[in-house]
Amino acid sequence: MDYNLALISVFCTLGLILFILSFLLDLKKQKKLQRLQNMPFSDKYRKFLLKTPHYKNLDEQDRQKIEKSIILFIHTKEFVGVGMETTDEIKVIVAFYACLLLLHLGTENCYENLKTIIIYPASVVTDKISSSGGIYTKEKFVLDGQSANDTVVITWHDAKKEAYHLRHNNVIIHEFAHEIDFMDGEIDGVPPIEKSKYNEWTNILFKDYKKLNKIAEKNREWGRYKLLGSYAATNEAEFFAVVTERFFETPKSLKKSFPELYNELKNYYNIDTIGLTKD
Repeated sequence: MDYNLALISVFCTLGLILFILSFLLDLKKQKKLQRLQNMPFSDKYRKFLLKTPHYKNLDEQDRQKIEKSIILFIHTKEFVGVGMETTDEIKVIVAFYACLLLLHLGTENCYENLKTIIIYPASVVTDKISSSGGIYTKEKFVLDGQSANDTVVITWHDAKKEAYHLRHNNVIIHEFAHEIDFMDGEIDGVPPIEKSKYNEWTNILFKDYKKLNKIAEKNREWGRYKLLGSYAATNEAEFFAVVTERFFETPKSLKKSFPELYNELKNYYNIDTIGLTKD
């Protein structure tokens, strides 16, 4: 009996210690977040942002909001350079486009699961192993970016050009669209959305995905689907990432060619990207 009481006492003590430690860690985290929220945004950082086509078209309220998000992002994620230094410019630009996607999403989740951003100076040639019918094949492929639940890989050579000039592609936007897709625990082309909007989302996006997939498989006339490109036909997740790129980079073209798709993305991201990309 005394042994059982002693054991219970030990477990209670350990539980209390763990609770106190958890409380102190949470308190430390909250203090850090509060300190970051009060940290001023440097003019040096702002000079980088003013070179982008999107930041200069944000209103003052959105500028202040995204600047706070950038500071939080930079100081809560680890940037790792492979054969290069991760400069302030790299950190600010990556953080800006990552946070731009979240600007009006109405979420406090600033990529909470993301721990590390790995930066390569240029595209990486790596091996891809695939199997079919028990036969394994290895082929080379070029890696411009990659996303996992806790890690994003970015190649700076392409990312820098795309960040400062509107193009069809933006590798930072692409990879962080994947991170948003991950937020509900699955990467399936359906980001966290209200249940009432699920059917509308899948009907509109996946209708165009299926059409694009058939065109790519049978090498048919591309027509308006040329805007999206063959990589968007890889799977539903890549389709979502690619159309997010087009929504932020070439919104006028997307709206003209795919008005339903454009409106669905506009409703989801809750932002006027046509206004963001005006001269």
